[in-house]
Amino acid sequence: MPKLTINDIEIEVAPGTSILQAAEQLGIEIPRFCYHDKLSVPANCRMCLVEVSPGPPKPQASCALACADGMNVQTDSALVKKARKGVMEFLLINHPLDCPICDQGGECDLQDQAVSYGFDRSRYHENKRAVPNKEVGPLIKTIMTRCIQCTRCVRFGEEIGGMTELGLMHRGEDVEIDTFIGKSITTELSGNMIDICPVGALTSKPYAFKARSWELSKTESIDVHDAVGCNIRVDSRGGEVMRILPRLHEDINEEWINDRTRFAYDGLKRSRLDRPWLRDPQSGALREATWEEALSVLSAKLQQAKPDKIAALAGDLVDVESVVALKDLLGLMGAGNLECRIDGARFDPAERAGYIFNTTIAGLEEADAILLVGTNPRREATLVNARIRKTWLNRHIPVGLVGAACDLTYPYEHLGETPQDLEKLMTSRSGFAKTLKDAKNPVIIAGMGAFCREDGLAIHALLHDMAEHFGAVRDDWCGFSILHDAAGRVGALDVGFYSGDGFDLGAMDVVYLLGADDFDMAQIAPESFVIYQGHHGDNGAHRADMILPGATYTEKDALYVNMEGRVQMARRAVHPPGQAREDWKIIRALSDATGHSLPYNDLLELRERIALEWPHLGVVDVAGAAVWGGFGEAGKTTGQKFKPTIENFYITNAITRASATMKKCAQSLMRDECITEKQDMEAAE
Repeated sequence: MPKLTINDIEIEVAPGTSILQAAEQLGIEIPRFCYHDKLSVPANCRMCLVEVSPGPPKPQASCALACADGMNVQTDSALVKKARKGVMEFLLINHPLDCPICDQGGECDLQDQAVSYGFDRSRYHENKRAVPNKEVGPLIKTIMTRCIQCTRCVRFGEEIGGMTELGLMHRGEDVEIDTFIGKSITTELSGNMIDICPVGALTSKPYAFKARSWELSKTESIDVHDAVGCNIRVDSRGGEVMRILPRLHEDINEEWINDRTRFAYDGLKRSRLDRPWLRDPQSGALREATWEEALSVLSAKLQQAKPDKIAALAGDLVDVESVVALKDLLGLMGAGNLECRIDGARFDPAERAGYIFNTTIAGLEEADAILLVGTNPRREATLVNARIRKTWLNRHIPVGLVGAACDLTYPYEHLGETPQDLEKLMTSRSGFAKTLKDAKNPVIIAGMGAFCREDGLAIHALLHDMAEHFGAVRDDWCGFSILHDAAGRVGALDVGFYSGDGFDLGAMDVVYLLGADDFDMAQIAPESFVIYQGHHGDNGAHRADMILPGATYTEKDALYVNMEGRVQMARRAVHPPGQAREDWKIIRALSDATGHSLPYNDLLELRERIALEWPHLGVVDVAGAAVWGGFGEAGKTTGQKFKPTIENFYITNAITRASATMKKCAQSLMRDECITEKQDMEAAE
């Protein structure tokens, strides 16, 4: 391991460590624009110059120079300071002086480093170059005259996003970032380009001119638009969420989030439920009601109905506390018809290892062969797909897919579309079967597309046998993983919010929809009394006879369990609107009205009750290891093809359906798909 001296401090580093990285380990700041620790090193901005001896008598780029034994590095010598001032002067030759009206103001690397390392005047008085802005979609606003050609956005697109629409065009003073094929950026991770842009060339189009960073209250929380559980920061002002940004968590989302997570926040304030409603039995119309009246009517309905005629469905965005409170209340009333798999997924939840992402998201980097079954991770769990792409880029691992063909941003072998193709894979001794068998750490990832069908339990059992047959399960490795697309699903399964034998929803007298919108409402009998507790006037509210206004994930302190079985905390950034309340509090008040009072009065007592029965839910931010066991039911599979569960990435739940930004994205996506199909047809002709 090389030993070197940086600013008279001796340090020993791992081979291959750059001088810039070594300086960071010592807490020494070296300015940079083009360098980013998650991207390749281009060394083209030259802002990270340092003086190195022995070596050439000129400053060197610390991001691209590996540490060597005996090096003596100076990061703040007179030569280095002069060089940095010169670089900054060059960078500002064409940069416009529009900081007062730039959305990046207050969070701009160029602004900060110009003050810290630049010169207080310029020797260039020529007219500044003007570059036309690019139209790259409804999410990113471009002011390309500000661009300093650091190429971070280009490298992000090629390396992380898996798209090549952006590139560096022309040469010399005419060089600029542009789209080669004149269409929108297609990656679902495009918003991250805004974060990594060190100047104001790429900014958020929905957020433009809405607020300044110093005006915002910042709350650390968790995303619920998929089951990945990305760590986010919610920036709010007053009672409104102004923007959502990623938070670093190396084991889950690293420092990225997808565009749905980032931009769907405008749906939080549209079509909101802010007071109770009751359906008038005479006119059939909904009317406003007080909380006292609503709870009184609901209590009477629940007490009149037979326990076996009461059913409850938990939606995809529901937190653990609310699910437990509703389960406890219905349990006290003798009702046991519960279900959280509202999409119709059929799998065996008896063993936890049978329904969590056992490999863990970070563990995918250790895989050397991956089989995808009935899933499109690019749509269902974008950051999982990004992790698979990262592993493929680093080690070119083989990936196989049994399911509908799709663009995953990395090459894969399409092995078929039916369960029979899985059975053939089991009996084969060559091809991808041999690849899996020979792999040291094989991974099998099954999505909800494998289970939302009549033979889901048989497929679950088949996947269990495949995992053992291909050696995906050992004492030190579990390569069997279920990829969920609902944030509340794993937590609800953990606390047993399901009925083992199932039940006929159409035979129920009372149906309690706890945030359940995304299923076929025609399953409910017309004469059933339907209670909808949720935050948006969506599908469930349209069918409901009673509406109880709840809180969104940004309006409550709550626990969510991601697909890995990792418990995480969402924290309240703003208060619910009007008379809306946190879901568990509504259920707690209902328990008093029914005479079955729940034994907890605050959130701490409720979490203590949860941790007492399910100890693993009391441990935060630890991926839950599960004991391998048998699951599924042996049976005959059908020849039906696996179908994706998410057709439109941008419209997946009540919040996104209320979001104007997500609707624009969906329209843009459809337009680009039509253009691509037309181009393919013309090329074929």
